[in-house]
Amino acid sequence: MTLRAAISTPEGKRRYVRRLFATIADRYDFITRFLSYGQDRRWKRRLIRLAALTPADRVLDLACGTGDLAFGAAPYVSHVVGLDVTFRMVQLAARRSTAGPPSAAPAPHFLTGDMLALPFPEASFDVVTTGYGLRNVPDLDRALLEIRRVLVPGGRLLSLDFNRPRNQLVRAGYLTYLTVVGSTLGLALHGDPDTYRYIPESIRNYPGAEGVGRLMERYGFTGVRVLPVLGGLMAIHVAGRDRRSA
Repeated sequence: MTLRAAISTPEGKRRYVRRLFATIADRYDFITRFLSYGQDRRWKRRLIRLAALTPADRVLDLACGTGDLAFGAAPYVSHVVGLDVTFRMVQLAARRSTAGPPSAAPAPHFLTGDMLALPFPEASFDVVTTGYGLRNVPDLDRALLEIRRVLVPGGRLLSLDFNRPRNQLVRAGYLTYLTVVGSTLGLALHGDPDTYRYIPESIRNYPGAEGVGRLMERYGFTGVRVLPVLGGLMAIHVAGRDRRSA
């Protein structure tokens, strides 16, 4: 079965993504830095600034990976939870909590879990962040509904991810670049060119930043902003949960 066929259904994508991230977890940080030209951490710092965090905020970082956004939020808030579907990612994130020098900021708590069935009561968090998370879920609509459920009324959602450029020529060049580079990296690091070719394939099926923004509005988010990153090849979403109690 081809990669494109494997991720063409929600269940197929769920299985593929879980296998993929278990495989690449130990090289995940290297790959995100490499594909972002070393800009990934700067984009994440920008997302944290846009979150306008306060000491009373409770933050949930979804698809937390090795914890960049969770650790970025920790100095500014009272409580941070990082959640990822890949156990190895959670292990690596938790290891960072004890690897550095002592800090006055509360250490994030990391756990394994599914964005489509969050293990938290309604209105548990003031802020939800995610880096490269929404593009990878097998059911984007359901993920947004779950995020809305665990946010307090008036809470904030911030997401950093690849975009799907609307211009066909730009999109074709972008996807070709990611395919060539991803294939080369996959072959060099894992002996499998499909490993990182998943990224451009996932973008083909992605509604793009503007489409995701419209979905956010459909599912009860207000003030949705789409902020271009890297000339629009990436994007940050900033949105607020409506203030209805249910």
